[in-house]
Parts: sequence; C-alpha cells; structure tokens
Amino acid sequence: MTISAHPNLSRPLNVFSREFARNKYEYYRLLREHSPVHKGKLAVLDVYLLSRYDDCAALLKDPRLVRDRSRLSGKTGGSKFPLPLPRTVQLMGDNMLLSDGAEHRRLRGLVHQAFTPRALAKLESRLEALTHELLDALVGKSQVDLIPAYALPIPVAIIGEMLGVSASEMGQFKNGLTVMSSGLSGAGLIKTLLWDMPELLRLIRGLIARKRAASDDDILTGLIHAEEDGQRLSEDELLSMVLLLITAGYETTYNLIANSVVALLTHPAQLAWLQVEPERLSTAIEEVLRFSSPIQGTKPAYATETIMIRGIAIPKGAMVAPLLGAANRDPAVFEQPDDFRIDRTPNKHLGFGQGIHYCLGAPLARLETRVALRNLLERFPELRLAVSPSDLKRQHMPLWERYESLPVLL
Repeated sequence: MTISAHPNLSRPLNVFSREFARNKYEYYRLLREHSPVHKGKLAVLDVYLLSRYDDCAALLKDPRLVRDRSRLSGKTGGSKFPLPLPRTVQLMGDNMLLSDGAEHRRLRGLVHQAFTPRALAKLESRLEALTHELLDALVGKSQVDLIPAYALPIPVAIIGEMLGVSASEMGQFKNGLTVMSSGLSGAGLIKTLLWDMPELLRLIRGLIARKRAASDDDILTGLIHAEEDGQRLSEDELLSMVLLLITAGYETTYNLIANSVVALLTHPAQLAWLQVEPERLSTAIEEVLRFSSPIQGTKPAYATETIMIRGIAIPKGAMVAPLLGAANRDPAVFEQPDDFRIDRTPNKHLGFGQGIHYCLGAPLARLETRVALRNLLERFPELRLAVSPSDLKRQHMPLWERYESLPVLL
C-alpha cells in the first residue's frame, strides 16, 4: 500500500485546512479505505494520521507512544510542545493530557480525588435547578439560538461552581472561557496571548490563593488539598489543571449538548422513538459520541522508537494522531456506521478516548448532557430546527465538530 493510493490523497492531507473541515467524514472514509496510515499535516507539522478503529484504539494504549515530547530527548525540563510557545500557553500542557507514565498516574490520582460520586451527586441536583431556570426563560419565545440560551450557560455555571467563582468574578470568568474556547486561533490570537490569557491566569491564581485560606466544599479546594504519597499539586500544576477543567468541562460539554440536539432533530424518527421511550436517552448520548462527537481527534503522541503499522514504518520522534471521528465510523466495527441509531449496542466508540488518557471528566459530561436533554425535550416536545440542516454553520476548529449557532423553533 502506498500513502497516495487515491487521487484526493496524492498530497499530504492537512487536517487544519478548511477543505478537510468541510468534508471531514468523506476524508475519513477515503483515509480508512486507501491510506489508513497517512503522512499528513497538522498545520505546518508532519504527522502520521491513523483512521481505522483498531489502529486508533491500539495507539491510545501503546506505551511506545508518549504525549510528553520532552521525553524523546531523555532529559527532564524540556518543552512538551513541537513549536516555541509563550509561557501562558505552555501552562495548558502541564497537566495529564501531555504527561505519561508515573507522572501521569500521580496527576490523575490527585485529580481523581476531586471527582467523587458525592461531588457529582451534588452537581446533579444543581443541574436540575439550573436547566429549569434556563428553560423557564425560554417560555413564550418562538425561536432561540439554543447554544447561548441553553447549551453554553450550563457548563459555564457548573465549572464556575466547581471552582468556587464568586458572583462578582463571573463576568471575567465567562470571558476567560470564551478565550479558552476560541481565542487561541484566528485574528484574535495576539490579543489573547498578550492580554486575555494573562488576565485569566490572574483570576485563577486569585481563586487558588483564596481557596488555600478557606475550607470550602468545591472541587478546586479538593484539588488544592488532595494528596497522594504525601505529594500535592504544585502552583503551576494547579493552574494547568484548572485550564484543563475549563477546556474539557466547558468546551466538550456544551458542544456535546448542541451536537445531541442536532443529531436528534435531523433524525426525527429517532427523536420520536426517544420521546416514546425516554429510558433510551443514555444510549442515545453514546450514539452522539460515536456519530458526531465534539472531539474528532486526540492530542498527538510521539514515537519513542520506530513503529510498524500496516507495513508503514513510523520513525522514532515522529508525531502520530488518531482520528477518533474516523475510527467511530469504521464499518469493520460499527454496522451501518453512517446511520444514527439510538439503540446501538454495544457501542465501543472512542468519543472520550481510551487507555490511560481516557477522559476523567466523562461521567460529568454525560451527566450534564443527560439532564440537559431530558429536561429540554420534556419541556419543549415540539422542538425543531429553525433552518434547514444544510444551513447550520459549523465552526472551523481543527479536529472538532461544533456549531456556530443552533437556531430552533420552540
């Protein structure tokens, strides 16, 4: 097999391109069929793209591939990033996402203590009240954009409460979430790096200082005081973990809620079935995570030695990225993979990854989405799109599936 076995793949495929973003599911099919191990591009960087389910699942558990790029040199203290980045951005990498081995286990063990069933149970009661407050505000309206009116405020409020953000800080906190969501690309990048990110970090440092002196019952306080083998998170690790919470808990969740609504409203027979049998909601959410997961690819990993995959040698030091969105449509694993079916079981999707980097916040994302969808569909059973599906605009974010807006009729 050659990596240019199809004319559309005769050149390295750049997954950061608008062409790929507009037609990603077609490119996923071409990659799976003609170039399952494809030497492509992440912007200007060379990367090996994996698109078949078995290869992606194996990659996520292969100890020969590491997230922390500095481990390639065998030295400590090196950069985890392939390009020079400001310290404010590098802080985003000093967390579990870009760590491996014993360091990853230490960080995950500390953070896991803050996500106990008791903490999630407390959030569920708050979620019930919050979603009904937001839905009450929609009563009497004929058309709304469901993202700013409903999907987005839910994780904003929940993450804020997890971190103990005060009412007076909420405006600055919301701005920080916007920065984390969309400010690291495009024309606003310079402003983000020079002003918005430092402002957000100042807010987080202030929160940490306040929580150190208090005995509040929130997740940030739990992170500050969590210990494993006598060790606690350092100041920079705390900052990075909060940024990770914001990215994962906010970005993933509001897009999962929005993508779930789109999937159901564009498959009316499945929606009607769910309304008759609401107990299928959990499996419906799992199907959204397979069919149109917000996260279409994970952080790249680096080969610590030459690795052979399907007859192609991936050299030591090369960057490798699993295309989760492609794996989740692999017909070798999923029957009729391009069909959205709320009764799909088993459903071994990779929407939250796999292996040691499996998303720690997956239970929280599922909880928020389940409560949000259940109450939305109960309160507004005639919910439908206000535009044709082809007029829904997706955001151009590499390896994400997310919408700019979601206009609906109530």
